[in-house]
Amino acid sequence: MAVLQRLTAPVALSCAPGFPVVRDAALDVDDTGRIAYFGPAAAAPATDAVVRPLPGLIMPGLVNTHCHTPMSLLRGMGGDLGLMPWLTDVVWPAEALLTESDVYTGMLAGCLDLLRTGCTTSVEMYFFTDALTDAVRAAGSRAVLTPGIIAAPGWDRLGTWEQMRDDVSARIDAHGLFPGGDGRIELGYGPHSAYTLPPGALASVSEHARERGALVHTHVAESRGEDSHLRAEHGSVPAMLDADGALGGRILAAHSVHLSDADIATYARHGVAVAHCPGSNAKLAAGTARLLDLRRAGVAVGLGTDGPASGDDLDLWHQARLAGLLARIDADDAAAITAADVLLMGTADAAAAIGRDDLGVLEAGRWADVVHVDTDDSAFVAPEDDAQLVSNLVWAGGSRLVRDVWVGGEQVVADGEPTTADRREALAAVRAVSARLRTALAAGS
Repeated sequence: MAVLQRLTAPVALSCAPGFPVVRDAALDVDDTGRIAYFGPAAAAPATDAVVRPLPGLIMPGLVNTHCHTPMSLLRGMGGDLGLMPWLTDVVWPAEALLTESDVYTGMLAGCLDLLRTGCTTSVEMYFFTDALTDAVRAAGSRAVLTPGIIAAPGWDRLGTWEQMRDDVSARIDAHGLFPGGDGRIELGYGPHSAYTLPPGALASVSEHARERGALVHTHVAESRGEDSHLRAEHGSVPAMLDADGALGGRILAAHSVHLSDADIATYARHGVAVAHCPGSNAKLAAGTARLLDLRRAGVAVGLGTDGPASGDDLDLWHQARLAGLLARIDADDAAAITAADVLLMGTADAAAAIGRDDLGVLEAGRWADVVHVDTDDSAFVAPEDDAQLVSNLVWAGGSRLVRDVWVGGEQVVADGEPTTADRREALAAVRAVSARLRTALAAGS
């Protein structure tokens, strides 16, 4: 493959095993959008490609393992309610009013927000799959789309859960897991939860997914009250899913806050991964996931923001800090989890959690999803020291210092601004939809 461009930087974090810090780094992008070379510039092969020197550091694009990005339209609605009243009294009535065009509007604006923070891939559970696909492509980002499958009151407007499942299967059968062939979109299944689907539904969806090698992305044990009837009958939701045969294949369990030791062992036995969303869980007073216990058991854990109506800011750096801080408090040990650990949960570990060995690390063969961070800032007091550089990046730097972003070698953020769509136009469109929703909801109350 021909090398199209070379990025160089004084320092790079590959997020590879061992967390090496590479000084005077070079990264080559080939004509397929993948990394052709990554390592010290002195060892890079000769090239005629355009060389772009970058100040600061480069690192892999962040991977958000759980999101409902179109809910940027609903940001702040019911913001002081617990999970179930928030869903049933605020969110679901508002979502019943959304059109396919509205979902595109919310998804596009949210994707631009994600890219500006350095998040290049998000795992999405929502409806109107074509609108989601179009918005991801318009933004220039990357997404694993797991269309929602649900049987809760009011959702029959989109069909039965079987029809929702079959639509995903038909799409994969017709176009493969990666429609378009460029890796920007991966399709999976998004059964909402055990408490919004009838018995056996999750097992059926899981079977469809296993036959196609697809991801199953579902909510599990987010709050104490949501599934109390299931826990009373089966002991726990993971125990029920295990007994039903629903845990085989690629399973991503979002939240997983209220787990027993036996539940964690079940996850480890079946290779279930967790999308850890500490910000949303805290805001909804849902609890704190047992992050350290999950990691000790060998469960793959990636960070997620959840949707912008519950997590609000779509900033995975914020989630990384919260994850680390809460885990340290829980363990009563400031050394329980390091800055490098939480950064990996947003990059390499997150990619592993969703079964993607082509993301999350700077190395030859992976997609050239690259983030450039400005280190000419008071957050970095000793950028020449490897350990302090990483500590400063995680605890003091973060999204505000993201300057440029590439997805598949295409620059999609330049000096903090999206290059593929107008951010201000996207914001104006979101505000217009939000105003219409508020008026309609007020008229119906």
